[in-house]
Formats: sequence, C-alpha cells, structure tokens
Amino acid sequence: MIRRPPRSTLMRSSAASDVYKRQVSTQSTGTKKFNSPLTFARVSPQFSNTMPVVEDLLNPSAAREARRHKLKRIVQSPNSYFMDVKCPGCFAITVVFSHAQTVVLCSSCNTVLCQPTGGKARLTEGCAFRRKAD
Repeated sequence: MIRRPPRSTLMRSSAASDVYKRQVSTQSTGTKKFNSPLTFARVSPQFSNTMPVVEDLLNPSAAREARRHKLKRIVQSPNSYFMDVKCPGCFAITVVFSHAQTVVLCSSCNTVLCQPTGGKARLTEGCAFRRKAD
C-alpha cells in the first residue's frame, strides 16, 4: 500500500486557491472576483446553464437509428438480411445471405456470385441484387 506523506499545512494548495480566485460571475454591475469557494454566482435568466435539446431522443430519425449499433437501437434489430442475386451470365436467381462467410456460386453455371469479407459479402461485378422482404 502506498502512503502519502502528511501535509505540511492545512491550507489549500496555491494552484487550487488560484482557481477559486479566478472564478468570475457576470452580473448586471459588472464582473466580480470571488475569494471564497462557497460563494455562488447569481445567474441571470438569459445565461442559463442548461443546453437546448437539439434532437428528440424518444423519436430519432430512421437514418440515425440505422447508424446506431444493433444492440443500442430503441428496438434491437440485426444488420444482416437475405437477398436475391441475379447471375450476370445465365440470369438465374440465387438466395444469398448479406454477411455470407463462404464463396457463393451460381447453381447452374458455377459463376462466383459473391466473396466473403470481414463483414458484408462483396458481390461480383455485374450481379444485381434485391433485398428480400421481411
């Protein structure tokens, strides 16, 4: 256990007392410096300490909800989805998961439709996709 050496004086340190001395309050008569930390400044109504609310927290916009983490949304929902992918060669439609972790091939012509990445799967150029309805 680390022990602090005892204070040599019971007075506040000079740095702390300087901070208290520099506290300034704007009043109608001008500025006043305080000598005591227990003196409170009188705040005029035009300078309140509350910040105005910029955004409605109970009803956030859809774009803001989509950017939030999936567990921190008001109603939790996943970021993943299923999609219909059309092969550019034979125009066959294959169902693919958006975050597929394996290479997906077309069932009829064996063309690569998407390749896995760390998150969402990357579609091959020329592939068209449509998000499946929930």
